[in-house]
Amino acid sequence: MVAALAALEDAFARSSRGQGPIDGPASGPVIGYVGADVPVELLTAAGFHAVRLTGDPGADSVLGDRYLGRGVDPMARSILTRLLNGAYGELDRVVVGHDCEASLRLFYALRELRRVEPGAGVPEPYLVDILHLPHRTTARYNHRRIGEFAARLAAWTGRPPALAAPDLAEPDLAASRLAVAIAAHDERRRLLAAVAGLRRSSPARLTGAQFLAAANAPLPPAEHVRLLRELLAQADGLPERHGRRVFLSGSDHDTAHVYRAIEADGHVIVGEDHSFGDPQAERLVGGGGLDALAEHYHEYGPTAHRATTAERAAHAAVAARRCGAELFVAYARTGDDAPAWDFPAQRAALDIPAVLLDRQDYGHADLAALHKADLAAPREEDA
Repeated sequence: MVAALAALEDAFARSSRGQGPIDGPASGPVIGYVGADVPVELLTAAGFHAVRLTGDPGADSVLGDRYLGRGVDPMARSILTRLLNGAYGELDRVVVGHDCEASLRLFYALRELRRVEPGAGVPEPYLVDILHLPHRTTARYNHRRIGEFAARLAAWTGRPPALAAPDLAEPDLAASRLAVAIAAHDERRRLLAAVAGLRRSSPARLTGAQFLAAANAPLPPAEHVRLLRELLAQADGLPERHGRRVFLSGSDHDTAHVYRAIEADGHVIVGEDHSFGDPQAERLVGGGGLDALAEHYHEYGPTAHRATTAERAAHAAVAARRCGAELFVAYARTGDDAPAWDFPAQRAALDIPAVLLDRQDYGHADLAALHKADLAAPREEDA
């Protein structure tokens, strides 16, 4: 076993099992966040250890169901349940992005719980309301929201807010901290893109579940960067991974349950378009402080909840071809209908077999549908 990969998988598994986020004396106070739209660079610059909160498909979500109702995406209901039962350990606050309707509903529930049931013990929530319309007015709106978030972090910490790039004559300490944080997260993105290349190789050198763990291990940026570098340096020790190459589209996967089920059935997931996977590494922030952050999170995607059907179909064709996929799997979880709307256009844009797994239970996959796709695909000897 490659040591760096084992450490990344262990960190991800510990978080998924509800053993609390990975922290340490140098990682700072812990803030949980939900959604792909939260500018984690600002959290790092403010001295927080930012941990993206994940659900638990293996546990009940009775508490979350009580406040959100069963019509909301079960991932959000599970996260709320874990916040209420203390599964994440001590969190200073929770920052929620407006990446989808379920995240927004989760924020409203947390805010009301703080107001009407202070004894529930949920951390103070804050909403970062990033929008994704392709308009200049939307870009200005996002810049203001990110500026407000920087100011709120300053109020929480008592430190000056992070501003734009520092003036060369009089360097601003807050802006310098932000520049360092952006550089650290961009380095993580660059390394993660290289790690993604390991499973796009033929044969793949990583499984999809392993990549998911490497990408989402809840570690401070410096520790995450160190382990990703070590993983790349140890890549020659990774075994070859054989199986039908799958591109996975649709709902977010915050745990490896679905990945493991699909890969145990003889497939290997070599790419995906949800926010816990490849899209994390597809764009760098670069320089420019708050302006660059606003642009980065405005254009992040194209995930199922923020892009048009045409954009999703075009991306599917390019991304599936790039990773040498042999089967396209669109996965739509119960309570998350958006991915199913995109599937007809995606299928039409592809030159490989495609299958829709619709209304799937959280953490489960309908393998019978994959078997049907296997039977429908032309065999090499029949070509």
